[in-house]
Amino acid sequence: MTALLAWAEPVAIRALCPAPRGLICPRAVPATEPERTVMDPAAAVPPGAPARPPRGRGTALGVAYVAASAVSFGTLPIFARLAYASGVDTSTLLLLRFTIAAALMWIVLALRGARVPRGKGLAMLVGMGAIGYAGQAFSYFTAVSLASAGLAALLLYLYPALVAILARVVLRHPLSGAQLVAIVMALLGSLLTIGRAVDGSPLGIFFGVLAALIYSVYILTGGRLPAGITPTASTTVVSSAAAVVFAGVVLLRGPQLPRTPVGWAAVLAIAVICTVLAVAFFLAGLERLGPVRASVYSTLEPVTTLVLAAVLLGEQVTLVRAAGGALILGAVLLLSRVEAASR
Repeated sequence: MTALLAWAEPVAIRALCPAPRGLICPRAVPATEPERTVMDPAAAVPPGAPARPPRGRGTALGVAYVAASAVSFGTLPIFARLAYASGVDTSTLLLLRFTIAAALMWIVLALRGARVPRGKGLAMLVGMGAIGYAGQAFSYFTAVSLASAGLAALLLYLYPALVAILARVVLRHPLSGAQLVAIVMALLGSLLTIGRAVDGSPLGIFFGVLAALIYSVYILTGGRLPAGITPTASTTVVSSAAAVVFAGVVLLRGPQLPRTPVGWAAVLAIAVICTVLAVAFFLAGLERLGPVRASVYSTLEPVTTLVLAAVLLGEQVTLVRAAGGALILGAVLLLSRVEAASR
């Protein structure tokens, strides 16, 4: 929902429209082109990734890596709640997150000798970071502050279905019967998930859905990026652009920094665990599993958030919400099967 920010486009798009050439995404599944020809955030397979993932130990290790990535991403709302409890506001929190992320990415960019995009590609990446990713991150973190962590996480996972809907309405891509079923499942699941939500204000629910919608538009936009932009370069530019936006906001409103050691630790955890490590683990697993299987195991993310929120934050998970979450994740899995069958 970063620096080494999750890059990968959701299965929904790859089944509906051309894979993005590399954009920064909170979480999603990368395209299948090697890094030297694809951009990072929303579609990227590391150099040397096998066309057909190996089996045996490599597969088991791949599952472990993707599971570790999903768990790392799933802790983000938990750390965000801890950070908020220390007095930090959303704009300052995101400024710290993206600044740390961008700094790390510039180091990686220099070490790998990757070139910074120019011209149209650079302009699109700056726009995607300043408008798309900054908007998605602000909406998601605001939802976490106004609703339960579990509710926000489940609402974000509406994005694959929203991508499918937007691809049909905007790009005129036809939808198969299975895709229509997945969309209905996701929408029904969202209704059950929201229900009579007593752990989230209407505004929190609005921002949760808005985060998924912005993310969907962001992903589709990434499909129009020029070829030849590496994942490392695109992630660096997008995270830097987002950092500049929040720097401007904080400059105008004034910073509200964490007031406790726990708050600072939570901020660092969001940047390092939920961003750098999460993406590193994901890409390592992607090499061994391929994008479709990796996307399936990535659905552990909202499950992780629900469990940790219940255990650490005392949030309740009702049977109705659990059923709604199962429908949303089922829709994601169905879309991944559609993608697999289309190959």
